[in-house]
Amino acid sequence: MREYTARRLPWIRGKVDTATRCNTLQHTAIHCSTLQHTATHCHILQYAATHCNTLQYTATCCNTLQHAATYCNTLQHTATRCNILQHTAVHCNTLQHTATHCNTLQHTAAYCCTLQHTATYCCTLQHTATHCNTLQHTATHCNTLQHATTHCGGNFPGYAGRERKEKESNTDRNSKSPQKPK
Repeated sequence: MREYTARRLPWIRGKVDTATRCNTLQHTAIHCSTLQHTATHCHILQYAATHCNTLQYTATCCNTLQHAATYCNTLQHTATRCNILQHTAVHCNTLQHTATHCNTLQHTAAYCCTLQHTATYCCTLQHTATHCNTLQHTATHCNTLQHATTHCGGNFPGYAGRERKEKESNTDRNSKSPQKPK
């Protein structure tokens, strides 16, 4: 119908074309605005995804460090127990010496039998103490790892802020403690 009107009434042709172009431009402007809105929304989603990836990486690092700290605490507990067993082993060596002296002197058969049993028990404890020395070496290695973990912890996002907050809270607690009279 537009072609028919334009052929019969030539003076309308320019107005029809202008109106059509205007409608097309308006439609294009609306479409462009929609695309700009979509692009802005997409940019926001990309930023959120990047932030989410950073948080996931930080959480993974934190879980790894927590696992290492738990393992180190277990080894420290084991090392403490080994120190107690070493002290017991030294005491058992003294008892072994006493048992040898008792056998040489043949003080009493019953007393010597008890000390011989104790000496056998001490040999078992000495074997355990040797095992504990190995565990102590492992615990020392763990302490080195713990130091490295602490040293490396400052390189993770958010870690330095947490450490600073802990220091500040410790300072606040120390400043609130009662003063000793002079």
